[in-house]
Amino acid sequence: MIRVDGRTLRCADVVTAASTEGPLGIDVSIAALRGAESAWKLAEELSTRRIVYGRTTGVGANKEDPVGEGESPDHGLRLLRSHAGGSGDVMSPGQTRAMMLIRLNQLLAGRSGLSPELIGALAAAVRTGALPLVHRLGAIGTGDLAPLAETALALTGERPWLAGGVPPVPVRAGDALAFMSSNAATLAEATLAAMRLDTLTRASHVVAALTYIALDGNPEAYATPVHEARPHAGQVACAAEMRRLLGMEGTPKPGRRIQDPFGLRAFPQVQGPALDAIQYLRDVLAVEINASTENPMISTVHQDAYHHAHFHTAYVSTALDQVRATVHQVAELSVARLGDLVEPEFTGLRPFLAAGPSGSSGVMILEYVAHDALTELRQAALPATLGTAVVSRGIEDHASFSTQAARAATAAGSAYQQVLACELVAAVRALRMRKADLVSLPARDAYEAAAAVLDPSVDDRPLTEDIARAVSLLDTLALV
Repeated sequence: MIRVDGRTLRCADVVTAASTEGPLGIDVSIAALRGAESAWKLAEELSTRRIVYGRTTGVGANKEDPVGEGESPDHGLRLLRSHAGGSGDVMSPGQTRAMMLIRLNQLLAGRSGLSPELIGALAAAVRTGALPLVHRLGAIGTGDLAPLAETALALTGERPWLAGGVPPVPVRAGDALAFMSSNAATLAEATLAAMRLDTLTRASHVVAALTYIALDGNPEAYATPVHEARPHAGQVACAAEMRRLLGMEGTPKPGRRIQDPFGLRAFPQVQGPALDAIQYLRDVLAVEINASTENPMISTVHQDAYHHAHFHTAYVSTALDQVRATVHQVAELSVARLGDLVEPEFTGLRPFLAAGPSGSSGVMILEYVAHDALTELRQAALPATLGTAVVSRGIEDHASFSTQAARAATAAGSAYQQVLACELVAAVRALRMRKADLVSLPARDAYEAAAAVLDPSVDDRPLTEDIARAVSLLDTLALV
């Protein structure tokens, strides 16, 4: 049961909503509903005695155009219809479900001024698993206007549902901007991508640990005194996790080399920034999914409306850019370790972990696949925040492009898991060929889980299925 009260929604709840097909158990706060209704009543009253953007005026460059009394009833519908111009592919069901939950939670923070009917209809859609037809394109990080307008029109009965549906509700003059004034679709994708990357970075500790064992790594690189000397939080956490996985208690036995390649030796120093960046991104998203972003903000405490720029998501876009850049560096180390695993000097085995007749290729192709995926990740890591846009006749003269940064984060996760899978396939094969004794190390659980799934054959053969199975293992390895 997910608590929806405008204050306590978690990133993990968003993932749960995205992965739940059909009805979703939500506990909607009655107190929050009452607060939202109070804000709606105040917004209606304020609109009779002062200018309120989007309610008594047009939007964007039309902010000075008043809405006449005779036009007011249709003003909300016109705004929704004009902004429901999304295009491109249909948004995935998971992202759509996550978007709807986030938007519902934000509305229950009680500062939108949205009518209770629309809030109730949205809650019913979330609870029953109804899915509106929403397109991906139509936002630049200053409000997901097109996706949310399409969602609102589905609630009014004007647009189709992909699955299920709810009885249509009316739209009042002030409802359109109050519903659209959010980045819920972008936050949904950003949250799902952040949580996926969080899982992959946790799994990467395990994959790196298996490679460390296969290569007889030097434990000094992870020693507590080393990391106490430069105690960045993520770096210290990574080193501690590697010590745990490798059973480094007391004084572990020396490795084969006085200094390992960077893929092993610098792992905490490179993984650490990624861990810190992902944690920061999660902190940002935890604020955003519980935030009142509607412009104008209706404050029942101060009995007034405030015009502002909370729709601008620079926090989200910059945090996403940082995550993708740091994850790319970690992926580079994974590819480097894969190169070590196919090198006889490091493993004591044949080139490319081959076992057949002379000239056998073994896992040679894994390097090509990994570098291909790494190149995709490199493209996804390019900063989205270096661009900007001037729209609506110049009145909106900056954009965060958090929407595009979130899409890039999704692509980064897809590429990174392929890189890790290639390393995992090679590490497990090397450990099998060496008949390594993992004694009672926590890493042994990971090895046994992987060995039970990956094909034990070392003959030259297609490795496509091995890579796919390795990808499916990463969620499990993240829990070791």
